[in-house]
Amino acid sequence: MRSRLAVLAFVLACSGAAHAQDNSMSFFVTSVNPGKGGDLGGLAGADAYCDTLAKAAGSTGKTWKAYLSTDSENAKDRIGKGPWYNAKGEKIADDVASLHSDKNNLTKQTALNEKGEVINGRGDTPNRHDILTGSKPDGTAAADTCGNWTMGGADGAAIVGHSDRMGLNDSAEAKSWNASHVTRGGCTVEAFKGTGGEGLFYCFAAN
Repeated sequence: MRSRLAVLAFVLACSGAAHAQDNSMSFFVTSVNPGKGGDLGGLAGADAYCDTLAKAAGSTGKTWKAYLSTDSENAKDRIGKGPWYNAKGEKIADDVASLHSDKNNLTKQTALNEKGEVINGRGDTPNRHDILTGSKPDGTAAADTCGNWTMGGADGAAIVGHSDRMGLNDSAEAKSWNASHVTRGGCTVEAFKGTGGEGLFYCFAAN
């Protein structure tokens, strides 16, 4: 009887630990653009792409959302409540408020793609640190979103953040992960390369 109770206690303890901390991947930067620059198929297409990459990396049971704003939706309202962890189990942020504050843990070393790889940043060749967001620093919608993520040609522009938190100077914008500057030259991948990116974006698990 005593041994049976001990086994039961052990099972309950393990179950409690599992519920207490799930640090499986719930955040990543896309490893590559889907292929049409800023035309991501709108938010639905971007979400589906996040899901495809996550599943290819072995993630299951999560609802993935792209951290992108449009003129009718804010990025910060799309991504769930947190906490979020990268592919190596490192915590990115506890919740939406900390994600959009100085308390987040987004750096070049932690803003990994779904394969657990570091994204090239300032000083690397090629620099890929411009991450599409279409957002202001607080996670609300900005004006430039490549036509709500439907434009992939010579027109349009998008607000990007710097995944390595580095830029031309020490300004808040240069160090911003989600609102550094506007792209130039249109919404093609080639245009994005002109300012230090390749049309990558952030994915978060909303559950």
